[in-house]
Amino acid sequence: MDFHPSQIPIAKVFHLKDEKDASDAAQEMVKIGFFSDDKGFKVLMSKNDSKIAKRIGYTVTTGVTFELRKTDQDRNIRYWTYHEDKENYAIVFVSLSVLEKLGFD
Repeated sequence: MDFHPSQIPIAKVFHLKDEKDASDAAQEMVKIGFFSDDKGFKVLMSKNDSKIAKRIGYTVTTGVTFELRKTDQDRNIRYWTYHEDKENYAIVFVSLSVLEKLGFD
């Protein structure tokens, strides 16, 4: 990997507080679409409670895959989890085709 996920252009940033927010964010990402723009999505989770952050991360990643399957879309999505700043973890989601178009393959 010759790049950092923070370099990927972002269509929308989601600030998530709990698993309900994660589920809603996954649905919204799929509704907006991973293939309409050459951009990805970023999810921010607080570092205050790592147990909740892990649940949010699991919920949003499995939720995106589930929603893509349910709507019969390509599920070839890449994601990276990293430390965004002192207060937040981040997950960046982007489709493989967009990643290749941007030259990050």
